[in-house]
Amino acid sequence: QVQLVESGGGLVQAGGSLRLSCAASGRTFSRYAMGWFRQAPEKEREFVAAISWSGIITYYADSVSGRFTISRDNAKNTVYLQMNSLKPEDTAVYYCAAKQTTGWSSVLTTRAGYSDWGQGTQVTVSS
Repeated sequence: QVQLVESGGGLVQAGGSLRLSCAASGRTFSRYAMGWFRQAPEKEREFVAAISWSGIITYYADSVSGRFTISRDNAKNTVYLQMNSLKPEDTAVYYCAAKQTTGWSSVLTTRAGYSDWGQGTQVTVSS
């Protein structure tokens, strides 16, 4: 099990940028596939981006592809989500998720695939 703490959320104007961070505890972070999800008011939590534990493989939801970038620093036990060209529809609580995996190329895109979740950080994009 790993504990996750997100940070970096806030209020930004449309077209702006934010970088979210997710700090993980635990000695085996480098063997965890990581993901970002988001949940807007009265909507289901949805997949945003995922990265393999190797950092080599990434995957994005169509709605953020080309604007968001997921990355990780295993030496710092941290995964990042760089969000550019933000839109009002990106407004949501963003959650970090983790799952220990054996495959260096494994990326997980469903909520059910993850075992550990952070508490979330609010991102608000004004028009």
